[in-house]
Amino acid sequence: MDKKQMKEFMNAVDAIVAEKGIDKKVIIEAMEQAMAAAYKKKGGAARCEVNPSTGEIKLFSVRTVVEDENYVDEKSQISLTEAKKQVPDIEIGETIEKPVEMTDFGRVAAGTAKQVVVQRVKEAEKEIIANMYGDKQDEMVVGTLSREDANTYYVDLGKTFALLPKKDVIPGEKLEMGSQIKAYVTKLEIGNKGVFILLSRTHYGFLKRLLETEIPEINDGTVVLYSIAREAGIRSKIAVYSEVDNVIAVGAVIGQNGSRINRVLRQIADEKIDVVEYNKDAVTFIKNALSPAKDVEVFITNPKKKEAIAIVNKDNLSLAIGKKGINVKLASRLTKYKIDVKCDTEVNINEYREKFSNNVEDIDNNEEDTIA
Repeated sequence: MDKKQMKEFMNAVDAIVAEKGIDKKVIIEAMEQAMAAAYKKKGGAARCEVNPSTGEIKLFSVRTVVEDENYVDEKSQISLTEAKKQVPDIEIGETIEKPVEMTDFGRVAAGTAKQVVVQRVKEAEKEIIANMYGDKQDEMVVGTLSREDANTYYVDLGKTFALLPKKDVIPGEKLEMGSQIKAYVTKLEIGNKGVFILLSRTHYGFLKRLLETEIPEINDGTVVLYSIAREAGIRSKIAVYSEVDNVIAVGAVIGQNGSRINRVLRQIADEKIDVVEYNKDAVTFIKNALSPAKDVEVFITNPKKKEAIAIVNKDNLSLAIGKKGINVKLASRLTKYKIDVKCDTEVNINEYREKFSNNVEDIDNNEEDTIA
């Protein structure tokens, strides 16, 4: 390899380092291993040195010293008698190296070396990507919409791509190619082919991460996000509480004139969000969860099966149930109770008071964020 070829080689290495973000040392070591391995196919064991500054390549054949009677392979061995002619004090098991003329190396060997280097570069790239994204499971990432097909958006994360199925896009939102997008990592696998990342914008975890980002008190733990129930693109309910004196959890999340919650809403296609206060007492929590319905009377009918009945007047019946039953459905998910809503004109409320008034249940406030 002449000086011009050495320079071209190092320019190629520097380009790979800049483009892929791979340590130059990794490429040099791969080149040395590849050249040695390629020569081995032709001439036996070898050692290669690549000057990281100049690109100069030196190749040495390597033969191990063996007893005269064990000398059988001239490519990888040298007899003790012959070795002592070159190095008088050499011992069995040591090696003797001899420079190899690169002109004798051949195009086939060079091609083999190139393949090995390319493979090592790919492996190093996978390692970098795995290190960058290996801890992103259940986290939010930001990328650029790169392309799409009939069922999937492809999101460019910089070093790799992630898949955003169209079924996991918020209903009604319009996504434009080239625009930045936030999404939640629902699946992350690191395998032989690299990193596989699956995204969602409809998962309840996406809303959770948005709230942590936009609401400082949730991020620092002053306000605790107990649970989330979500119907993406339609409505969500979140239950919050605080154990810090003088902190009103619901108010902290909503913000003055809705300023804080509105920052979240703008990122989820104006999906409605009900912010309710979590309470350890199940009856109180269910009442809160059925918001915006008011004057709700709740009875725990089966504590073991977590079943409850909510009785409301005519004016609040439609609010408690919600359009297509969405309000009571989300309230059930939020509280982990099966809630049956009845109008006070349909039942004898006094009978419920007599039968179920002693059924009280505390909810463990350590079950944070387990509702999807």
